[in-house]
Amino acid sequence: MTSLFPALRGDTADRPALRFGDRSLTYAQLAAATGALAGRLARHDRVAVWATAELETAVAVVAALEAGVAAVPLNPKSGEKELGHILNDSTPGLLLAPPGIELPAAVGHLQRVDIDVHATGGTAPDSAVRDGDPALVVYTSGTTGPPKGAVLPRRAIATTLDALADAWQWTSEDILVHGLPLFHVHGLVLGILGPLRRGGSVRHLGRFSTDGVARELNAGATMLFGVPTMYHRIAETLAGDPELVKALAGARLLVSGSAALPVHDHERITATTGRRVIERYGMTETLMNTSVRADGEPRAGTVGVPLPGVELRLVEEDGSAITSYDGETVGEIQVRGPNLFTEYLNRPDATTAAFTADGWFRTGDMAVRDADGYVRIVGRKATDLIKSGGYKIGAGEIENALLEHPGVREAAVTGEPDPDLGERIVAWIVPEDPQSPPALGELADHVAARLAPHKRPRVVHHLTALPRNDMGKIMKRALHD
Repeated sequence: MTSLFPALRGDTADRPALRFGDRSLTYAQLAAATGALAGRLARHDRVAVWATAELETAVAVVAALEAGVAAVPLNPKSGEKELGHILNDSTPGLLLAPPGIELPAAVGHLQRVDIDVHATGGTAPDSAVRDGDPALVVYTSGTTGPPKGAVLPRRAIATTLDALADAWQWTSEDILVHGLPLFHVHGLVLGILGPLRRGGSVRHLGRFSTDGVARELNAGATMLFGVPTMYHRIAETLAGDPELVKALAGARLLVSGSAALPVHDHERITATTGRRVIERYGMTETLMNTSVRADGEPRAGTVGVPLPGVELRLVEEDGSAITSYDGETVGEIQVRGPNLFTEYLNRPDATTAAFTADGWFRTGDMAVRDADGYVRIVGRKATDLIKSGGYKIGAGEIENALLEHPGVREAAVTGEPDPDLGERIVAWIVPEDPQSPPALGELADHVAARLAPHKRPRVVHHLTALPRNDMGKIMKRALHD
C-alpha cells in the first residue's frame, strides 16, 4: 500500500506536524499514535469519526487512511435525524471520538473507541489497498432529500493535494494556519491532510479569530486558509489592527474557498496589506478543480485555471460544449479527472445521473471562462442562474456590484417568477445603517451603471442578517422560505 503521508515514515521525526492550541504532535508522535490506532481498525470497511476541531480528529482520520479503512467524518452539530440517516447509510463498524466527550443517542448503538493521541506501541498494518479504494465518505448537504455520501478514493486525495502543491508551490517548509471545521473537504482534506502529505505542519486555531490569525502568521506561519466570512471579518478589522496588517503582509499565501469572495473584500485586503487573496474552486464530489496559481495573475473574482490533471468545460443547457470562451457566455461547469469521487454510497441512480455518458461530472455550477482559461463562477444552476427578459444572468456578479454600494453590508440575489420577464431579479440586503437603508431605485441605478440595465434588481428586501451555513455560504432557499 502506498502511504498518503510519506513523512510519517521519513526522517522528519522531530518536525512539528499538528498543533491545536497548546496541544501538539511531532511526526514521530503522530506516527506512533496513528499506528497504534490503525491496528484496531483494519478489519473494518468504514469507521465514523466524531469530527470536532481537535487533535483527535486528525489522528483518527490519518489512522484510518493508514489502515486502508474509509473514514466517515460526522458533523458534531448534525441533528439526530441527519446523524441517523448517515449512520444507517454508511454502516460504520466503529465510532472514533475524543475521550470524555458526551455523544448523542443517535450514535449510541455503535462501538466507541476513544482516540489516544499519545498512544505508542503499534504500527499501521500492511494491506493491499489500491489507489481507487475508498478513503473518505463525506456527506453532502443536498438541496432536496437526505444527504448523499460521496465516496472519495485515495487517488482523488493524492492527486488533488499534489496538484495544489504544484499550483501553490506548497512545500514541507510551509506552516498552515486555519480555523475551519474538520467534517468537510476544505478543513479536513486541504487543511489537515494537505500539510501532512507535504511533510509540513498545521496550526489549527480551534475557533477562527482575527487575533489568532495575526498571532500565528506573525509567529512564522506562511499560509492562511479561510472562507469568505472569515476574510470579510479580516477586511473589517484591518484598519484598526496593525498587527493583523503586518501578519497578512508577511504571509506567503492567502487562500479563500467554499464560496465566492466578494471583490470588495479582495480590494480592501490588497489596499491595506499589499497581498492578494487567491481563490480556488472545488466540491465534495470533485475535491479541487481550479485555482489561481501562486505564480500566476491573482485576478480578483475568478477561481483561476484548471489544476494539473483536471479537464474542465462549460456546456449549454442542451449539453453541447461551449467551444469559444469570451468571458461572457454562461455555461454549466463539467469536470473530468482523477480528482473525482467514485460514487454516491448506495445511490446508483444518483451516481448515474451525476455523470454524462462520456464521464464528465455535472457540477451544477454556472460560470464564464476567459480566453486565457480563467474561470469565474456566477452561481449555482438551481439557485443562482436567473433567466430574465431573454438573458441568462448569474447572481454572483450582481451581488458583487451591490456590495460596492456604501450603504450595503451584505447582499444576496435570487430570481422569482415574473409574468413579463420570466424571472425578475430580487436583492436581499443587509444595510450598513438599518435606520436608513438604500432604496430600490438607488440600488437599481447603481447596478445598471456598473453592469447592464437588464441586470438591475426589480425588488429589494432589507434584512438584519443573511442565513448562512457552517461554511459561511448563503442559504438562498431559506430566503424565500
